[in-house]
Amino acid sequence: MKSGPFAFVRTTTFRLALVYSILFALFSAGLLAYLFQATVGTMRADAKARLEAEFRTLAIAWNTGGPTRLEQSLLERVLVDLRDFTYQFEDANGRTIVGDMPRMPVDPLEEYGTPRVVTFEIERPGPEGGTTITPIEGLIVRLGDDSVMLVGIKMDERVRQVNRITRAVATAAPIGFILALLGGFFSARYAAHRAESLTKTAQGVMSGDLSLRAPVGVSGDEFDRLAEQLNAMLEKLETLMAATRHAGDSIAHDLRSPLSRLRNQLEARLRGPIDEITARETLGETVEEVDNVLATFNAILRLSRVNEGAEGKLVPLDLSKLCEEMAELFEPACEDAGIEFSARIEPALELLGDRTLMAQAISNLLDNAVKYTPSGQSIQLDVALKDERIEVIVADTGPGIPQADLERVKERFVRLDEARTQVGSGLGLALVDAVAELHSGTFTLTRGDDDTGLKATLTFTPKR
Repeated sequence: MKSGPFAFVRTTTFRLALVYSILFALFSAGLLAYLFQATVGTMRADAKARLEAEFRTLAIAWNTGGPTRLEQSLLERVLVDLRDFTYQFEDANGRTIVGDMPRMPVDPLEEYGTPRVVTFEIERPGPEGGTTITPIEGLIVRLGDDSVMLVGIKMDERVRQVNRITRAVATAAPIGFILALLGGFFSARYAAHRAESLTKTAQGVMSGDLSLRAPVGVSGDEFDRLAEQLNAMLEKLETLMAATRHAGDSIAHDLRSPLSRLRNQLEARLRGPIDEITARETLGETVEEVDNVLATFNAILRLSRVNEGAEGKLVPLDLSKLCEEMAELFEPACEDAGIEFSARIEPALELLGDRTLMAQAISNLLDNAVKYTPSGQSIQLDVALKDERIEVIVADTGPGIPQADLERVKERFVRLDEARTQVGSGLGLALVDAVAELHSGTFTLTRGDDDTGLKATLTFTPKR
């Protein structure tokens, strides 16, 4: 995608923000229109109710006291100068009896007693010598003696209020629309900027810089969570790439010796006389060396399958019984090596696990202990339930591992210099760690008691 200061306008984020901004603006305009209509309607309804109430009061005066009582009521109102109302009462000849208008502004109906709604305007002298026009809504009726009564309510103040509301709506609607668009614009720009930072990080990684990380803000929003996940993935990728490079170096180092021995043996035999016995010995040694190479590659393949979750079926497993079998298997090897071996296994400890992989993991720990524990020292296997977790501990009193290397030796192909002379691939502890992770457990290495030997601990959740 092309970059530039306005490249974000082509993004989906901007289009969505624009659509929502327009919808918000339309909703705001509709809301303002509704409020306008509701306010104007309320004012008109209030004016109508007051007009009808005043008209009913005067109609009662006519019905109870005739023209005299009506004239008196109107005169009282005109003299009091009720600001909202205007009145006009004329006799059958059109002469004004009581009123604040020079003449009747509209004609009544010919029939008697039926009021008619009328609207009209009256002109009055203004405060500065001009004239003011006042809109009126009224009720006019012809009475029984052919006289005419008009009651009107002044709408000038209400018209001014409506005009003010109209101007306010006319001003607020475009301002709201512009603000909505600006809000969508800046929101889209912010989102595009955050997305662009992730894109640049990905492009940098694709260019070969695996150390790049996406910036993580402090807001904790979805972009921060995405950046955290991306960084975790990049961290894993960098670790795997480093492990791959290290694995290549380690494989080259570990396979150089058996392949060199194989070549030297074959070359030496080719220089001398070859008989059947010599040929058989040579073939036997060759097969042994090739088996070591194949064992290394098989270990690599199995570790990869365990890490990918492609190997291992979790079923109810009696871990206590499995550890007892492992103890019986390794006890003779310890006796042959002059190592004291003991096992304390709590019975009936069960978990969901893969028997083959679990046996391989425990076997790797015991095999390492036998390899690196000198004669006269001891190895102990403990299996117990502690703090609602099953613990499998293999502890020895051998030379142990330096504190600085306790975590590193769990990586693939890591072999300390003193272990290079031993047969192995450097994958044993890595496989143990992978098996523990597959079973949602943990694998830790620590120095033994009194800072001597090595203590390997596997912890698992028991079967409920």
